[in-house]
Amino acid sequence: MMSGLGPTETTDRSITVVLLDDSRERRDCSSYEEAIAIVKDELESGVVAKIENHEGDIVFTSAEMSIDDWEIEWRQQKRRLSVETEEHVCPYDSVGCVFDDLCVQCKMDKVRDSV
Repeated sequence: MMSGLGPTETTDRSITVVLLDDSRERRDCSSYEEAIAIVKDELESGVVAKIENHEGDIVFTSAEMSIDDWEIEWRQQKRRLSVETEEHVCPYDSVGCVFDDLCVQCKMDKVRDSV
């Protein structure tokens, strides 16, 4: 019996984890969650790992970034794509101010407007 949840994203084509150690091993995955889990397991043994999307583009490489940081960014981007909202334009020209992570001034304006 399986425990836990199944993959939240699957594709007709596979996502591939490329492991670079003494040999070049390729493992096909059915979801990004599966690919992330494989990379995390393999990084413990000191292997360089890459995640390749179904178009053949390298979307992650352990030589350039942390898998934990990449996973956080991937989940945020996935969440943003799944939410239909109007584009937020910050009146204070804060570059990091987006609809789900407002700058301090926009948060204060939102509280003021709700009262």
